Amino acid sequence: MTNHTPAASADDAPADIREMLRLSQQQNEKMTRVFDRPTTIIVLTWGVAWFVGFLTLWSATEGNPWFRTPIVPAGIVFTVLMVAGIIVSAVVGSRTSRGMRGAVAFQGTVYGISWAIACMAVPFFGGALLANGMSPELAALFYPAGYSLVVGILYLAGAALWNDKPMLGVGIWIIIVGIGAPFFGAPTNYLVMGLLGGGAFLVYGVWLVLRQRRRVARYSRTDARAAVN
Repeated sequence: MTNHTPAASADDAPADIREMLRLSQQQNEKMTRVFDRPTTIIVLTWGVAWFVGFLTLWSATEGNPWFRTPIVPAGIVFTVLMVAGIIVSAVVGSRTSRGMRGAVAFQGTVYGISWAIACMAVPFFGGALLANGMSPELAALFYPAGYSLVVGILYLAGAALWNDKPMLGVGIWIIIVGIGAPFFGAPTNYLVMGLLGGGAFLVYGVWLVLRQRRRVARYSRTDARAAVN
């Protein structure tokens, strides 16, 4: 009896360790899914907003050689899309940590609110510059670049919060686009922002969707193996 008990404990130990690792993996997968879905929503929202919005502005100028859109409707479309992006980012970002507690909940809430504050700062700052003599031609370069820098920096912050390297790469790319677009002058900067900025968001969003599907499939296989064992 004395020799049997230690042997049983030794046999049980590996199973216990495997169970702990499985539970830890499940928890990590759960946290990843919690942040993946809102990130995808925000990315695709901005992808559509930038791709459609900036190309609409570009089409309202002489830059588009194929067709022209009236300037007033183009401005309305762009404004609506930008406001929609701000609202979606703020709401989804602040609700990401719903049901969580402690530092994670605080980080998620602050990150969501930061989208609204930072994006609203751009038009107010631009309005102050216009009131102090900034020309409409310069404003056409400032606003797209301003939004690009703000969004890029917010992506860098999100990458740091969620340890997301692809998000870090997208943030850096958006900042590069924002800095580089003004060198093309208006209205070509709208085309650059729409294709290289909005296009990057859309590609990243599609990649996130595919990554989520792979993770769900892997998670399902893990649960199936656990059930068999």
